[in-house]
Amino acid sequence: MHVIYRTIGGLVLVGIGILPILKTEWFMRNFGRIEWAEQKLGDSRLFYKLIGLAVIFIGLMAMTGLLSSFLLGTVGTLFRVPT
Repeated sequence: MHVIYRTIGGLVLVGIGILPILKTEWFMRNFGRIEWAEQKLGDSRLFYKLIGLAVIFIGLMAMTGLLSSFLLGTVGTLFRVPT
């Protein structure tokens, strides 16, 4: 049962991640330009697409069961209790 929930949750995240990639203009009209993205990336549209891509990546890792391993391998050492 846990695998079914993980798969459904991952698919939902992938679906949410596809939205900013396909509907970038809608995000630009409703949320506007992001000053940091304009300075560093050159365009806010690219930032919205990168956010969508990151959400898709997280969703795929959640579906395959790699999310916890990825988090422990990257930022897990920041929150480890010293022994």
